[in-house]
Amino acid sequence: MRFLGIDLAWGEGSDARPANRSGLVALQPSGEITAAGWTIGLPATIEWIGRNAQEDTALFVDAPLVVTNLTKQRLAEKQVGQRYGSAWVSANSTNLGSKHQAGVRLREQLEEMGWAYSDGLAGPSPTGRHICECYPYTTIVGVEELGYADKRPAYKRKPKAMTTRAFRPEQRKTCDELIARIASLETGQPPIDLMSHQETARLVTERSPEDPKAYKQREDLLDAAICAWTAALWQRDGLGRCQVLGGPEHDGAGGQLATIIAPARQGQRRDMA
Repeated sequence: MRFLGIDLAWGEGSDARPANRSGLVALQPSGEITAAGWTIGLPATIEWIGRNAQEDTALFVDAPLVVTNLTKQRLAEKQVGQRYGSAWVSANSTNLGSKHQAGVRLREQLEEMGWAYSDGLAGPSPTGRHICECYPYTTIVGVEELGYADKRPAYKRKPKAMTTRAFRPEQRKTCDELIARIASLETGQPPIDLMSHQETARLVTERSPEDPKAYKQREDLLDAAICAWTAALWQRDGLGRCQVLGGPEHDGAGGQLATIIAPARQGQRRDMA
């Protein structure tokens, strides 16, 4: 089984305004990273997936893959806040009125190519090519190994009480600390060796840059690595260490269920609602 992780840009872009970069990482069960980098736009992303997928591949994507609710939040997004909110984790709202749905287009195009969407309710798919939705923040606070049970690291969103000028140095420091903790998973169960590929190795050996665009690119690759590791964790331990957020939407049209596969400690689990 190979594990692919993608931090997908939600907007598809246009000729006049290209899409933002998506971070991508391919991970072997041994922990070796065999491919890592960035793409711009869905065609390039799908081409990268085709080059790096094997017959049995789990692709975990940080972007909404199934959107059926007419308004408000998807149930999975609501449950992110309910179950991880104490660690300052919440999710953006997505519905059929949302402008940016590249994840839905990605799923649809991969399904045409023979991939299967998995909502996770039956556990990991043992064979074949399947695509699942994940959310790196839930992984960061949902596993014991990283040590972020009480509060997510502020490597992305600025706390409201801080000025941007004060936040930037703290943001870079926090990101570098998170990378160091991910790097320690080289001997984890499952493992991920950031030093095994030149691009992810730079996350470890270089400090976070001051330039906002360069920092965002670094962050995208880091999140892709977390997505790939989440896929490996799900495949190895399934519902023993993860939970499935979401289910039938209140005003949805049925069919595929919008879910997020999220690592979880015992205190973050509740009966589905």
